[in-house]
Amino acid sequence: MHYVYILYSADHDKYYVGQTPDVDTRLLFHNELSEKSYTSRYRPWSMVCKMQVSDRGVAMRIERYIKSRKIGSFATGIEVYPEERSEDAAV
Repeated sequence: MHYVYILYSADHDKYYVGQTPDVDTRLLFHNELSEKSYTSRYRPWSMVCKMQVSDRGVAMRIERYIKSRKIGSFATGIEVYPEERSEDAAV
């Protein structure tokens, strides 16, 4: 199994998308272990979304798709959609 995940840094209003087989260790890496990386500059990060997929190839395609869009709007839609969805809403 593999995961696609979206992180958010509230202090800097930044989003980050990635893929990994171990989402918990990866979040720890972004928040504590990495030193000179993009994500180390914008700590702390919180998990906004994680999607489990069948394999790394699928995860990489989803990650690429999300990165080709505006990540912030994409992530906000994921967060808000379930609460605002009515039973009659078209999917």
